[in-house]
Amino acid sequence: MASMLEYLKTILQKVSFDKTLFEKELLKAIQTLLPEEVKHLKSWCYDQFGKMYRSILNRCFSRVRFS
Repeated sequence: MASMLEYLKTILQKVSFDKTLFEKELLKAIQTLLPEEVKHLKSWCYDQFGKMYRSILNRCFSRVRFS
């Protein structure tokens, strides 16, 4: 069975054509995952979408506090 993290990556790839939808799904993903998973998601997102959605990624991940 695929992990929640892998599932959410798939969702983000599928909605990446629409920046509003992408941001909405990214915020949901951040709230759903454990802190360790969010760290992984963050680096993956910057690799995958850094050129296209850097400002959205910066905004969404700036709210995250890693302990």
